[in-house]
Amino acid sequence: MLAHRVIWLAVAFCLAAACNSEPTQPTKPAAGAGGALPDDDPYAAARIKMVDDTIAARGIADRRLLEVMRFVPRHEFVPPEIRSRAYDDAPLPIGFGLTISQPYIVATMTDAARIHRGDHVLEIGTGSGYQAAVLAELGAKVTTLEINHGLAERTRQVLAKLGLRDVDLHEADGYFGWKGGAPYDAILVTCAARNVPQPLIEQLKIGGRLVMPIGEDDQELDVFTRTPDDLDVRSLFPVRFGPMIGEAQKTE
Repeated sequence: MLAHRVIWLAVAFCLAAACNSEPTQPTKPAAGAGGALPDDDPYAAARIKMVDDTIAARGIADRRLLEVMRFVPRHEFVPPEIRSRAYDDAPLPIGFGLTISQPYIVATMTDAARIHRGDHVLEIGTGSGYQAAVLAELGAKVTTLEINHGLAERTRQVLAKLGLRDVDLHEADGYFGWKGGAPYDAILVTCAARNVPQPLIEQLKIGGRLVMPIGEDDQELDVFTRTPDDLDVRSLFPVRFGPMIGEAQKTE
């Protein structure tokens, strides 16, 4: 859990922007593994507005997920010079030619994975660490893989600063997954490939869900559910992610 948690919200939100309800008001978090961020957190109002206006209003209805996204400090996962834009509903550059995903996409992928407390989740493409933080705050045990050495080192420091003890970050090629933690209840892949890598399928539990952008120029965000014999697939909507690099580039 975050060592410094932002102020919790009273659960009083409306799903549609047209409802014209007053913004939800933050309250102190319940006692738990984490503490609380300072009451004068300058980004709290922007974070609440981001969730209410761009996530809840677009149909994400899981209350636990909405509460988590109202207190995970996205500004900690972006470079200081662009923190004023941290709660825009847009991807932002994080260096190394990469971006932090749009908050609505993070919410959609997490919602589609149906994370439960205690689930073991594999993330391919740690990036800034924001998605991993959201998963951990939902109570998941997160194994996350980042192929870029410099980014992995920087993100490891951010996660340590925030006290995220349930995130296990490895510098590795995500194509191969991470056998040490398999099988996984869910796998989230934050980079696109033509097909789901076979090692990821093998490391997913029967009944588990894998959420991943599929395609090259034309990509779809797909949700795969592993059955005893195959994968069932459901497409959500078109997306644009960077490509999976490493072994994936050799096999396609």
